[in-house]
Amino acid sequence: MLFCFNAAEVFQIAVEIEENGKAFYDKARELVTDPEVKKLFADLALEEVSHKKKFEDFKAQLPSGLAAPTVSDPQHELDLYIKMMADQHVFRTTKELDAQVSKIQSAADALKLAIQFEKDSVLFFLSMQEATCEGKGRDLVTLLVKEEQEHVRRLSLQLRKITHSAG
Repeated sequence: MLFCFNAAEVFQIAVEIEENGKAFYDKARELVTDPEVKKLFADLALEEVSHKKKFEDFKAQLPSGLAAPTVSDPQHELDLYIKMMADQHVFRTTKELDAQVSKIQSAADALKLAIQFEKDSVLFFLSMQEATCEGKGRDLVTLLVKEEQEHVRRLSLQLRKITHSAG
């Protein structure tokens, strides 16, 4: 089946990813003792909530043409495909989240895992941007990418800071 996505479909996945991001930051914050990392994770958890709301608002405000299906899909195969793509994302399910969080042994481990999550989000949204039809809100998907890139930047700075002070 050949199709392309619209911005509404991408924003729905973004909402789910942000929910999982918040759950990750909340759980990881409980495991680390470094006060700066705890604060960063608390801030990022709040930003995930803010992003989720922003993405829900974007989705709700999309003109009907940007939310309209791009193909006839009577068996809802597109929804299944989108969910399958999102399922490939790290932390898509609570079980996967718990399994990854259980491996955290240090603040550096938690930061590395958070960076990987955010990088995966960037890659996921870039691929979704490519699969979003021209004129169906592709430029709005760029906003998702920029939000996640900022998280990667902040997490990377914190990791560099704690690894340099430990070395």
